[in-house]
Amino acid sequence: MVRRLAVAPLLAAWALAATPPALAEPRGSSVEQCGACHGLDGIARDTEVPHLAGQNERYLFNQMMAFRSGKRQHKEMRYMARAMSVQEIAALAAYYAALPPR
Repeated sequence: MVRRLAVAPLLAAWALAATPPALAEPRGSSVEQCGACHGLDGIARDTEVPHLAGQNERYLFNQMMAFRSGKRQHKEMRYMARAMSVQEIAALAAYYAALPPR
């Protein structure tokens, strides 16, 4: 178990590094789906939804992977994350991290 926990960050880093440049951009549909709640500019319109603009890229990636695996509980986010590849999650994390925070 401990060995698996130690390897997980390495696998995530490898997945980020292995993403070809052509896949570095998130699919437009992924951004639009996330933007429905979190805003295309990363600023959520609902006070119950967190802003993503300017967040730490690694944090965003790790949280999405936690939703995807079920370690972090949220019905809608688990559904969204399970439909995305690791490369799409990495690209979305990079996209939102690069946006200016408010």
